[in-house]
Amino acid sequence: MTLNVLLGGEDRFEALRTIISAERPDLLVLQECVGWEDGVRLRAVAEVMGVPADGKHTILGRANARSSGRRYNVCVVSRAPILRQRVHTPPTLAHCIVEAELAWPDADEPLLLLATHLVHSDEDSRLTEVGELLALAPPELLATRPCVLAGDLNALDRDDPYPTDLDHRLTAAGMHKYGHPPRFEAMDRLHTAGWIDALRTRPRSHRWVTAQRNRGTAPVDTRTDYILLSPPLAPRLAGAEVIDVGSASDHHALVAELSWGDHPLT
Repeated sequence: MTLNVLLGGEDRFEALRTIISAERPDLLVLQECVGWEDGVRLRAVAEVMGVPADGKHTILGRANARSSGRRYNVCVVSRAPILRQRVHTPPTLAHCIVEAELAWPDADEPLLLLATHLVHSDEDSRLTEVGELLALAPPELLATRPCVLAGDLNALDRDDPYPTDLDHRLTAAGMHKYGHPPRFEAMDRLHTAGWIDALRTRPRSHRWVTAQRNRGTAPVDTRTDYILLSPPLAPRLAGAEVIDVGSASDHHALVAELSWGDHPLT
């Protein structure tokens, strides 16, 4: 499960915990964990999931600071033990990439997780960050081992059902981060490398919008939240769906369920 909690959750934190408790995922990736450095809210999330709040099951990905001083941290909670973890914060990233290996039951080798929140500003900057992701998981690695990439990628996918007048709608809404005309290269590059979109591969409903933007004259439906799978992992996908979180965030959650021997993984 992946979810952008919006500025740390603020006074919506209990609503977010209720949503996470209802889904009770085995693997949770959260973005915009602003102010979570003290670990209190991360421990509270682990508690509601029934997961030990320790270094073997939780990661606080301390992100690069913005000009405001805020850190848009990326957090991970894993029911399975975390065997290895590293938080990448090169200056080419606006936030960070959390890299972790997870010991899933009955798996021949650890699951490689990349959890991130790509920059919102423009497609060229996102393409630079995609380059960092592909350096950690190049095509030859994706072709041979189970990997998951999850998070708010702030990028549009041309396979989503956008209307032909998307550019006009984005302009009317005052949204320029995707470019004019809208650009899709970041997701194109990830797909070309081998990453497979769980929601497009096996959707459980017609719902696909994770981020509806209401600025300007009319709302614009977009999706920037993804769970991507490597080719060896994709056959285990049982289904994926968008979970409406109401007013708990400005993004909806995305959940994928995989079958792993006798142990389903959400």
